[in-house]
Amino acid sequence: MARVAVTGLGAVTAFGPGVAALVDGVAAGRCVIGPLTLFAHHGRCRVAAEVPTVPEVATHVFPPATARRLSRSDRLALAAAEEACRDAGLGPEVRRAAALYLGGSVGGMQEAAFAWRGRATGEQRRWRLSRLVATPVAVTGAVVAQALGIFGPRIAFCTACSSSALAVAEAAAAIAGGVVEIALVVGTDALCHLTYAGFDALQALDQGPCRPFDAGRAGLSLGEGAAALVLERAGHARGRKAEILAYVLGAGMAADAYHPTAPHPEGAGALRALRQALEAAGVPPHAVDYVNAHGTGTRQNDAIEVGVLREVFGERLPAIPISSTKSQLGHTLGAAGAIEAVVSVLALRHGIVPPTVNLREPEDAWQSLDFVAGRSRRQSLGIAVSSSYGFGGHDVSLVFGRGD
Repeated sequence: MARVAVTGLGAVTAFGPGVAALVDGVAAGRCVIGPLTLFAHHGRCRVAAEVPTVPEVATHVFPPATARRLSRSDRLALAAAEEACRDAGLGPEVRRAAALYLGGSVGGMQEAAFAWRGRATGEQRRWRLSRLVATPVAVTGAVVAQALGIFGPRIAFCTACSSSALAVAEAAAAIAGGVVEIALVVGTDALCHLTYAGFDALQALDQGPCRPFDAGRAGLSLGEGAAALVLERAGHARGRKAEILAYVLGAGMAADAYHPTAPHPEGAGALRALRQALEAAGVPPHAVDYVNAHGTGTRQNDAIEVGVLREVFGERLPAIPISSTKSQLGHTLGAAGAIEAVVSVLALRHGIVPPTVNLREPEDAWQSLDFVAGRSRRQSLGIAVSSSYGFGGHDVSLVFGRGD
């Protein structure tokens, strides 16, 4: 099986556009979860992590009329994808043969809701069909492929919060198995009133910034953003003299199908996914240097995830830094896996252990664990694990190794 290299990264988050903003925000331990402004919501929760400015990259690719019809998810994805391709030095000929793997959950749902509301209130005299047709997540993949001239295999995944982690796993498997030489992986999700109201109705949202692993945690905070990774066969990367930022050493995927929204009480799928990922990577648990946890800040999810980590890492767990990027950027749903994969690669590359901000006091039973509370720290890292768990028991774990 071929080694899978990471040669390019791109991101647009609530820290701002670009990977540099992501590195700076993570290292500084900033929390960008604040007042919700993108739409009016009259429920119990009114905070989120919003992208301050969505880059207008589409305007130089598509005609103005077409660019205006792109959804917010499309624009976020395209900005991250363009940066990743530049970072990897992918010219038109290389991109032409590349595959595209995309994960998300919202697509153009918010724009479709605006179109429906305009028709229902009489503000629009006819349906804006382009908004409705552009709702599926797969449309974002088509937008990115058309804009960047990617004509290889293309697939979109929608497995809730693990969508883009699954996209990374499947792209890596295709490269390792010789199906494709190079792939662009993109995760994207914009804030959407329907999903926001749904989480609020479930009483799954914290009324303030979320507090993963804190004894007083009260739910998650929603966010938005996009991230992209260029993956390729290591030999292919060396052949074109690309810099190898990291390696995807292994991945594990499982579906416990326990409940539409609640996690399995014993974390059955999450446990299988993590064990499979380490086995596929050939990495023993004692060799892991950092865990980028799913860490949503909900009482059930955090408790079950700690139980899974204890089952896998045993007595060594207190020596492994564990943190949740969601404490800074909110839960970006379908984009979370890709954003946290990029954070994991950056942690390896820069020797930064990301923090869990807003954590004041862990559960009594977790006092011995290292949640990197409050601020990041410098530490040499060789191997990182990133896990993403979705509704319906769609669980994915990824193992990354430091680049050359």
